[in-house]
Amino acid sequence: MNTRILIALPLAAALSLPALAQTTSSTSQTAATPMASTDTATGKAPLAPPSREGFWGRVNPFARKKYVQRQTEPIRDRVNELDDLTAANGKNIKDTDARAQAGIKLASDKADAADQHAIDAGNKATVAQQTAQQATTRIQTVETVVNNIDQYKASNQTEIRFRPGQTVLSKPAKDALDEMATTVKGQRGYIIEVQGFSSGRGQTAIENSQKMAESVVRYMVLNHEIPVYRIYLVGMGNAPTPADDTTKTKHISGGRVEISLLKNDLEQLSSNTTPAMNMDSQQQPK
Repeated sequence: MNTRILIALPLAAALSLPALAQTTSSTSQTAATPMASTDTATGKAPLAPPSREGFWGRVNPFARKKYVQRQTEPIRDRVNELDDLTAANGKNIKDTDARAQAGIKLASDKADAADQHAIDAGNKATVAQQTAQQATTRIQTVETVVNNIDQYKASNQTEIRFRPGQTVLSKPAKDALDEMATTVKGQRGYIIEVQGFSSGRGQTAIENSQKMAESVVRYMVLNHEIPVYRIYLVGMGNAPTPADDTTKTKHISGGRVEISLLKNDLEQLSSNTTPAMNMDSQQQPK
């Protein structure tokens, strides 16, 4: 019995030495760890290597499980914290990228809208300029017409002959009046000047010339519906007419009526205004 006790005591002492060495090493490591800087990703001090290797050195054949866990637990915690930080940074990067892409798209859409507004404004400015130019042209035309409103130019002239003492229109006379009336149908800015001439003397010649001119006016008003206010009639009697050489005057035998068609620029104004009005109606938005 004593022999067994003597053998067990040295064996127990030998087995307790590794545990004592591990405890001593851990205590020494904790005491020897200096105050490190906390300027790290996790905000904690970096792990410091052990200052002592223990009784068995770096490899302890008698290391217990709790000792290994105690040594690796700080490392595992730091690794987990780094994983969490990496995941958070990745999420922040994705969020930042998504916001940046959304901002870029919004800026691009606004730039496209601004370009479209600029194009629309340019088109409207062009239309406005064209309208202003047309208005200026029409104003200039109107001014020209107003300035020349009382200036009539001879456009057509017809002469009708009457036998002495006759005031009734003949068939050739009516045909000539029909041809002249056709040219003024639907037009504006014209007047018809009717002058009657008769042979004879004094008041009798004036009355005869007046009657011949009135027969011409009556036919044009009744048969062609020419307004009376466009016709100017005058009986000239036996007033002399210029001769062919424009140096002498001569009197006529029988009677005659001169019909002159005179026009101003109102018809030109009407023809210029109608296309402009049509163009304006086409440019108006529907």
